[in-house]
Amino acid sequence: MVDDLSRASWRKSTYSGGGNDCVEVAFLNEGMAVRDSKNPKAGALRLPESEWKLLMAAARSGSLDLR
Repeated sequence: MVDDLSRASWRKSTYSGGGNDCVEVAFLNEGMAVRDSKNPKAGALRLPESEWKLLMAAARSGSLDLR
């Protein structure tokens, strides 16, 4: 993916609390990018749309829960 992330519009989940333990997501021309809101300059994980959908399905199903 060649999207320039310096121009990306980043957003936090509406479920985020007041703390700094959030991730941010940006919708790109060719998928999505995810980054740590505490350290946005550390880089971002870029995912094609198909992989983003798989990640969201896994998160919704609870299969990513660590508890």
